[in-house]
Amino acid sequence: MSDTYNGPDAKQALQNLLEGNKRYIDSSLTHPHQDSVRRQSLSGGQQPFAIVLTCSDSRVPPEIIFDQGLGDLFVIRVAGNIVDDIALGSIEYAAAHLHTPLLMVMGHTKCGAVTATVSGVGVEGHIANIVNKIKPVVNETRNKQGDPVTNAVFALANSVADQLTSSEPVLADLVQSGRLQVVPSVYDVDSGKVEIVS
Repeated sequence: MSDTYNGPDAKQALQNLLEGNKRYIDSSLTHPHQDSVRRQSLSGGQQPFAIVLTCSDSRVPPEIIFDQGLGDLFVIRVAGNIVDDIALGSIEYAAAHLHTPLLMVMGHTKCGAVTATVSGVGVEGHIANIVNKIKPVVNETRNKQGDPVTNAVFALANSVADQLTSSEPVLADLVQSGRLQVVPSVYDVDSGKVEIVS
């Protein structure tokens, strides 16, 4: 646990992510912070500059998409990039105790969890819990023009970002005091590009 944070502010952190994403798109990855020197430097603690809440989908690994390394990102992954109390607690830890200034909520195109929710097919076991979390957003976007899955993916990123921004008592206070910025985004699995959405 770190008492102080000496890394980039939220604006620079977002710029770091977008620059890394451009390197990824251009196939000019630098693979920073992935050697034994970096590993040893982190033995006493961590100061990730960004929290990334994203989907568990194997095509969406944040460290690769943003060309980052050890200690750079605090990543929470759950199908559909939704948030429950456990994920929220993980985010609160990074934001409040590691003082990470940026929280990115990253949905992605062709999301299986969103597709299943849009299609309305029956799901088994605990997968229903994921679908039930996504259903309200799907219902809100159902009559919009365009692809219903894509519409829901973008709306879900915004919805989860809004939920986190207003989450009390921890995150809402950090956002209001300017110590945390929450940014919704969507990753395109075809182009590799991360688009900031609003």
